[in-house]
Amino acid sequence: EEAKRAYDAGAAIVHIHARTDQGAPSWDASVFEAIQREVRERCPVLINWSTGGAGPMSERVKHLETKPHIAALNMGSMNYAKWSKSRESFAFKFVFQNSFDDIVAFAKAIKEADAKPEMECFDTGHVYSHTVLEDMGLIEKPYHFSFIMGVLGGIPATAKHLAFQASNVPEGSRWKVIGISREQWRLCMAALSLGGDIRVGLEDNFYLPSGEMASSNGELVDAGVNLVRLSGREVASVDEARQLLWPNGGCND
Repeated sequence: EEAKRAYDAGAAIVHIHARTDQGAPSWDASVFEAIQREVRERCPVLINWSTGGAGPMSERVKHLETKPHIAALNMGSMNYAKWSKSRESFAFKFVFQNSFDDIVAFAKAIKEADAKPEMECFDTGHVYSHTVLEDMGLIEKPYHFSFIMGVLGGIPATAKHLAFQASNVPEGSRWKVIGISREQWRLCMAALSLGGDIRVGLEDNFYLPSGEMASSNGELVDAGVNLVRLSGREVASVDEARQLLWPNGGCND
């Protein structure tokens, strides 16, 4: 239902994490298969599976057998934390580990599933890591990058830093910004002015530009569409997004 709300509001792609009935992260392929089936019954939006998380990499690839259109691929390790200034303590802190062995293995699994990797970059060095996958023939142009900005331990969430990230991607690549929490809207505005794409949703931010709590992903997408149009651009339809990401065909259906 949330995928349909996002699609109806103007989203061409939905990024999806699976959960157990108790709310914990799930990597059960049958759960992803059920989500995929229900989404496709409701709308033709492009599906992007998460592969990130803790635990062995081998437990986070089975669901790619369901042949999503896109799959997320974390491109490097980092300290990952949230600091509370008022409490002078960490809300959480851990090492987000993504070794080159795992990056290559995920890239191979995504390629075997005929999916497009969404290369998620949390810091400046992560962008350059794509050259390894390029040399190994594991990614195909146009490359698809996501810049996650605002995580403590990663790149700061500023327009200046976003412009630097965008300057490092190969010509012809698609890139978008994922701003954490209230920085999401300022970064979306910056990305649109730089020619990039945007992603919004409850995974990263709960608030509308007004500061009001969003009631659904669809509300956030609707606000994102308004920003796109204010920038003088238009949102891509699903078919147009297919053409942008797979200009030579080959998108899973």
